[in-house]
Amino acid sequence: MPTKHEQILQYIDHLPIGTKISVRQIAKDLDVSEGTAYRAIKEAEVQGYVSTIERVGTVRIEKKQKENIERLTFAEVVNIVDGHVLGGREGLHKTLSKFVIGAMKLEAMMRYIDAGSLLIVGNRDQAHKLSLQHGAAVLITGGFDTSDEVKQLADKLALPIISSSYDTFTVASMINRAIYDRLIKKEIMMVEDILKPLSETAVLHPSDTVATWHEYTNRYGETRFAVADDQMRVVGIVTSKDIIGHGPQVTIDKVMSRNPIVTSSRVSVASSAHLMVWEGIELLPVVDHHKKLVGVLSRQDVIKALQYIQKQPQTGETFPNLIMSNFREMKEGEQTVYIGEVTPQMTNHLGTIASGIITTVMVEAACNVLREHRRGDMVPENVTVYFLKPVQMESEIVVRPKLLDISRRFGKVEVAVYHEEQLVGQAMITAQIIER
Repeated sequence: MPTKHEQILQYIDHLPIGTKISVRQIAKDLDVSEGTAYRAIKEAEVQGYVSTIERVGTVRIEKKQKENIERLTFAEVVNIVDGHVLGGREGLHKTLSKFVIGAMKLEAMMRYIDAGSLLIVGNRDQAHKLSLQHGAAVLITGGFDTSDEVKQLADKLALPIISSSYDTFTVASMINRAIYDRLIKKEIMMVEDILKPLSETAVLHPSDTVATWHEYTNRYGETRFAVADDQMRVVGIVTSKDIIGHGPQVTIDKVMSRNPIVTSSRVSVASSAHLMVWEGIELLPVVDHHKKLVGVLSRQDVIKALQYIQKQPQTGETFPNLIMSNFREMKEGEQTVYIGEVTPQMTNHLGTIASGIITTVMVEAACNVLREHRRGDMVPENVTVYFLKPVQMESEIVVRPKLLDISRRFGKVEVAVYHEEQLVGQAMITAQIIER
């Protein structure tokens, strides 16, 4: 029987998109305490099908799939630009397909606006009205209001009119950044994307016997299974090593390995791969917020996923990508070196290269050297910085990584950084190698 917390989550999940949700109303409808209702609503927000908006309240929104994670709802736009809603609250759950900056005449502006757009404009009531009539929402910059006629039209069409105190350039930059961050998230493969759900695998129970393990092995072609109790909480793992020497009638609770390592569906595949290699395990049970089993992850699943990621085009750059884009790669005999300039974005408030930036450069250079010798993902295990000296903005630095040791699973690299032939930084980096 589901707990009260689970009942509330199911109730919220079945509410129509756009429904306003209150702690008091849910507590009353489901006869639970307000504390229980509050915790469940927060959990629904974490899971992505509820959004809380200042001066509006909590709204049931459409849960985003991986394919359209980069598309923002108007409710999320309100939070991003610290805005407030003047009208059209019923449409906050809708997603925007693009945004248009209204810095042109009305006739020209309307050529770019269609259903699902967001017009970013100042206090131009006529532009607000025409945008709504074309099926687009409106974001008014500079903290301006709009006419009552426009607000009524927004309510009628369920298209939000949002006001923000920021200027047009700032709100456009904020929305762009939010979309860009989501593109990066979209590229990062999560455990939930590749886990084997319970419908596709077998789960043993403590009261099952070794004979059941043999039956499942023949049926599913696997030798490792998660063990869960009647509430589907993970209590163990059983493998072929555990079964050796035990008769068919021995129960699983007598042979299983207890207190297994588990992971969450919202953990990245790379992080889980690192955990499996580090702990030397082949099967990782995946649990939800309540520690209940939702699926399993095998080392084979991880390897296939990492191979798939390697073949995909990259669209969103992370900070290490952006930092290393300032460096060019060159060969000095057998050694690879990286040469680049200290740009203003790489400096601290004193105008010298920030310690975090130079450390990132050294780690990336070390991982690149390891990739020359091993195919796979490099996960830094230990970074020991011996010393750093200040390097001024617009100075050229040369990064020289030197491979000290490499094995099937680990690599060790010493990295030296020079400016005008003077040593300005040195570190030792140890990385784990996750083979694809």
